[in-house]
Parts: sequence; structure tokens; C-alpha cells
Amino acid sequence: MRIAVLSDIHGVLPALEAVLAEPDVTAADLIVLTGDMAAGPQPVETLDLLVSLGERALWVNGNADRELVEVARGKGSAYPISQWAGERLRDDQVELLAALPLSRALDLGALGRTLFTHATPRRDDEMILVDSAIERWAEVLDGVEADTVVLGNTHMPFLRLVDGRLVVNPGSVGMPYGTAGAHWALLETGSGAVTLRRTPFDARAAAERIVAESGYAEVEQWVSEYVTATHSDVAALRAFGKAEGRPG
Repeated sequence: MRIAVLSDIHGVLPALEAVLAEPDVTAADLIVLTGDMAAGPQPVETLDLLVSLGERALWVNGNADRELVEVARGKGSAYPISQWAGERLRDDQVELLAALPLSRALDLGALGRTLFTHATPRRDDEMILVDSAIERWAEVLDGVEADTVVLGNTHMPFLRLVDGRLVVNPGSVGMPYGTAGAHWALLETGSGAVTLRRTPFDARAAAERIVAESGYAEVEQWVSEYVTATHSDVAALRAFGKAEGRPG
């Protein structure tokens, strides 16, 4: 099997369309969605496109997905884009996101037992980074029965070993940190190969389309920050390191 892993789409429909048009994604046996799919400027359209993948898609809950459900059910959000997006979801989309599991596990040939989750196997918003201490990794993965762990959340792609386990972060399709483009990963169960991939797309054209189609009041500012610009991975690591509990 060949498995495409897409994470942190964040309602950026043109980026998602670019990835889904990749030959290796079109031909993939399975497309795993590791959370934070719709919290962004095109939430309804993004979810509709993902649903159209049918049984080829395996979905996992992300913290932003949970927050959209909370907004749709009357709880406010501290993030204006999530508040707006959650208020626009249809009932069927709310129910879809509400039913998503924290993680999914599959037996994947040479990759062994593979766990797909958003942030960590125990929480959908917990920070764990490529340069986190091995003791921190041991804490987060304690009791997890998996040879390979695939997660997202931090929007930065990486591969690393943690005490013999392979950990994969495909990066973000819609809000990448560090390098522009839509990031994803390809897993091959026969060889055990994992490839971090990046799909270029016309960010300026995407921004213009999002501004024209979204309806979000602050959409121009949003796309200028997350579509036509790319946040530094160094700055993100520093900020997320504080969130992980590292000394300032």
C-alpha cells in the first residue's frame, strides 16, 4: 500500500486541491487526515472535498476540529477564524467532526503497527517537537504500542527516531512553517519508506481566490499572514518550546 498523509489543512482549499492533484496522492490506496482540517477561511468547501474522498480517507481529530464543534454548539473561541468557521459548518459536518477519534492504528507491513494522531496519543493539543528531549518523548509515548507514530499539530515536517520508533510529522498543507508550499508525506508499506513531500502552488492566485470566495471579514489579513507569507520555523520552535514547558 501507498498512503498519503495530510495534516493541518486549515481550510485552505487551493492548497488541498494542489495536493490531491499530485499523482502519488491520486494513486494512493489510503489518504490519512491527521487533524485540523477546516479551521480556516474555506471550512465548508474543504470538508466537502475531503468527504468526497469516501472510504479512501481515514480521519483523525485535531484540536481545531474539536474547537469548531464547540463553537457550533454554542461555546466561543479565542480565535476569530475558528469562531467564524465553526458558525458556518452544516449540521452534518459538525457531527462528522464530533465523531472523530483521537487516534487510529493500522498494521502497515514494513512500517509495523502505525499510530496516526494529531498532537500526541494522549491529547489533541499537546506540544511535542523534533528537538524535544528524549525524556519528553518517552513521557508522551509511554504505553503506546506502535512501531511508527505519525502526528501533526506543529506545522513543521520532520522524521526522527525515538528509542527505535519512527516518528513522522508531514507538516501542514495549509499553514506551513519554515518552507512555503503544501506539505504532506507518503508512506509505503512494502519498503517501509517514508518521504516528506512538498507541493508548490501559486500562493498569490490562491490568496486572491480565497479573498473572493471566503466571506471571512478579516480574510485579507489572514491570507497575507498564512498564504502569501510563511512563518519562520525558528520562531515557531521557540514559541512552541515555551508551550511545551521549556524555560524562556
